[in-house]
Amino acid sequence: MKLKTFRIGGIHPKDYKITEEMMAQMAPLPKQVVLPLSQHIGAPAKPVVQKGDKVKVGTLVAEPSGFVSAPVHSSVSGTVAKIDNCWDASGYRKPAILIDVDGDEWEETIDRSDKLEKLADHPELTAEEIVNRVKLAGVTGMGGAGFPTFIKLTPPPTAKAECVIINGVECEPYITADYRLMMEHSDEIIEGVKILMKAVNVDRAYIGIEANKPKAIDLFEMKCYGFPNIEVVALKQRYPQGGEKQLVDACIRRQVPAPPAIPVNVGAVVQNVGTTYAVYQAVMKRKPLFERYTTVTGKEVAHPGNFLVRMGTPVSVLIDACGGIPDGDNKILSGGPMMGKSLNTTEVPVCKGTNSITILTGEDAVRKEPTPCIRCAKCVSACPMGLEPYLLAKLSEMPKPDLDKLEKEDVVSCISCGSCQFTCPAHRPLLDSISIGKGKVMGAIRARNAK
Repeated sequence: MKLKTFRIGGIHPKDYKITEEMMAQMAPLPKQVVLPLSQHIGAPAKPVVQKGDKVKVGTLVAEPSGFVSAPVHSSVSGTVAKIDNCWDASGYRKPAILIDVDGDEWEETIDRSDKLEKLADHPELTAEEIVNRVKLAGVTGMGGAGFPTFIKLTPPPTAKAECVIINGVECEPYITADYRLMMEHSDEIIEGVKILMKAVNVDRAYIGIEANKPKAIDLFEMKCYGFPNIEVVALKQRYPQGGEKQLVDACIRRQVPAPPAIPVNVGAVVQNVGTTYAVYQAVMKRKPLFERYTTVTGKEVAHPGNFLVRMGTPVSVLIDACGGIPDGDNKILSGGPMMGKSLNTTEVPVCKGTNSITILTGEDAVRKEPTPCIRCAKCVSACPMGLEPYLLAKLSEMPKPDLDKLEKEDVVSCISCGSCQFTCPAHRPLLDSISIGKGKVMGAIRARNAK
């Protein structure tokens, strides 16, 4: 089997796929869920409920407040307790709707049957209707930044979609949520691929899966037999292959230019495998996005596993279901060790983009002391965007950062994958510094464009 991969940079962290053969189980329902109004890129959703209102599973509780925005639906049945500021994975307190759980009553419009609905049996589903159902269901990207999916399905007039690329890579060392989803819901995912193809009017799709998931590759090749327009692409194990631009390069050998260019500018619409499943549920089952597959893992976690989790469930509930926090020094991440965010409290809720809770213990939880840069250029070789991380970090660390120089050196192209920091023998906090510099440059660009 010839394996494909992207052409610039990349690293190979050691795998710890502890939970890969553990079937997903239903996560316990908490006593109260916390539903942040910003579970997506763009404007926060606007509440349409108030304290004391009764809601069911799937009830709309917040509507979009702008074009780049997405609705939020209740993941439980119960009573709205309050609308307040609560902690999220970013470490800031942000507006959220708190709902006290009472039973598990679902909206009657949701089809809860296990029957596989095939696109071929629904000729009434036009591209416009598909996009509208996806929009109303609040589907967002579930593997990265949480971009509202309906916008991806309506490319700008200046771009022409030629294919759909499904991201089944899951290249973070510990996470297995997408893998379990692929193994347990392959038929629904393939129907989701067909739905996406019809939505963007293309006749070609690629499903990218890394070689460390041979069972998933074999399963999808078998399921796609007879569909010559859907190709399963076996990929060499290499991080960050799950990045949109890297996946496009690996699958169709086209490189996406620097921002503001996006994959559709080279003909590709990229969707995560979890998003693809959510699209199937939204279109065929009228089911809003209020639950997702999430991995809870760590070398010292007593009972790690994969869970189907309702949005708004506190992280503490999942950790307790896995045997609690291990003894010793721990760092709890929302996400994996490469791109995850360290949590300052376990009361942070699971959101649409929460693919994993990873608990690092002992020396894995502690950063090594940085030493002076030895000019080895390993960070340059590792960067999948062809940047010079040592230079971007140095410019960002200056008392008064040179924003013009940072912008010229293309800091906005950084995808925050952490490859530079991982490979640095001096243990320098390259990504931390670059992220600060990128944030300042992006702010300056927004201010300039607003004039």
